[in-house]
Amino acid sequence: QVQLAESGGGLVQAGDSMRLSCAASGLSFSNYAMGWFRQAPGKEREFVAGISRTGISTYYRNSVKGRFTISRDNAKNTVYLQMNSLKPEDTADYSCAAEFRTTFGVATMTLEGIDYWGQGTQVTVSS
Repeated sequence: QVQLAESGGGLVQAGDSMRLSCAASGLSFSNYAMGWFRQAPGKEREFVAGISRTGISTYYRNSVKGRFTISRDNAKNTVYLQMNSLKPEDTADYSCAAEFRTTFGVATMTLEGIDYWGQGTQVTVSS
C-alpha cells in the first residue's frame, strides 16, 4: 500500500530552523511530483512548495520564498522541506503530497490533482 510518512515537526521559536521529511513507500517514487501543503487553525489548506519528478524544478508560495527549500532524494524515496527564519504565521499542520506525472520539469501542484496524502506533522512557532 502507498504510504507517505512525515517526520520532523515540533515546537520552535521564531527565527529558528526546522527540517521536515516525508518517506514514501508503495509507489514508483520518481513518477510523482512531490510537495508540501499546510493548514492552520481556522484556515483552508494551502500550497507551500512543490518539486518535479527529478527535482530539477521547484515552486513556492510567495510567503515562504527565500526561507523554505524543498528537495528530494529519489534513491531514498524521500522529500524534504528545510524551513529557515520561521515565523509564528508558519504555525500549521504540514502534509506531504504526491501527484502522478508523465511529464518532466513541472513543480506546481493543486489540491485537486493530489493522488496521495501523508498524515501530517505539526509545526508550532512561538514568539
